[in-house]
Amino acid sequence: MAQLYFYYSAMNAGKTTSLLQSSYNYQERGMRTLVFTAEIDDRHGRGKIHSRIGLSSPAAVFAAGTDLYAAVATAHGHQAVHCVLVDECHFLSREQVAGLCAVVDELDIPVLCYGLRTDFRAEPFTGSLWLLAWADKLVELKTVCYCGRKANRVLRVDEQGKAVHEGQQVVIGGNDRYVSVCRKHFTEALTRVAPVPGMKTLPPA
Repeated sequence: MAQLYFYYSAMNAGKTTSLLQSSYNYQERGMRTLVFTAEIDDRHGRGKIHSRIGLSSPAAVFAAGTDLYAAVATAHGHQAVHCVLVDECHFLSREQVAGLCAVVDELDIPVLCYGLRTDFRAEPFTGSLWLLAWADKLVELKTVCYCGRKANRVLRVDEQGKAVHEGQQVVIGGNDRYVSVCRKHFTEALTRVAPVPGMKTLPPA
């Protein structure tokens, strides 16, 4: 029976790599997958997902108003879909997570979602919140803080590598803007004015 999976972590834990490997495993066995990614994240081009180790794949994009259930149902009606994979799933809305639940329950297609659990303030993203509530299986993908502990928070940093604590929830960026840390060093960064250890700083303009 199909299930809804939520693979979550801090940044740089290999979420996209894991997604691409899962999609490949299905395709290698002659099964069709549908891969979605957030339209808002176009760092590697619209409709493309790219992992830190160099793997990439074309993908359909979802925006705030995308009806994911309808998109999957239409594709499945033309040719059987055996698995749906969603990258950057923290950007999903409550309604879109509900639609993915319907893909599992009504179309009997497994859905694998990959994304962050919390933002740079350690507050949940909307998509992550509802996936944590509704997913059949929760799987944590682990990465490490600069101290060696498990990283479970994400810090946003400025050009000098110093932690940023205010601002809009969504600012697209990679290793130049974000760093994964443990809870202890996330808390310490709230009060320190020095750059986060290990962060590269930009030269003066």
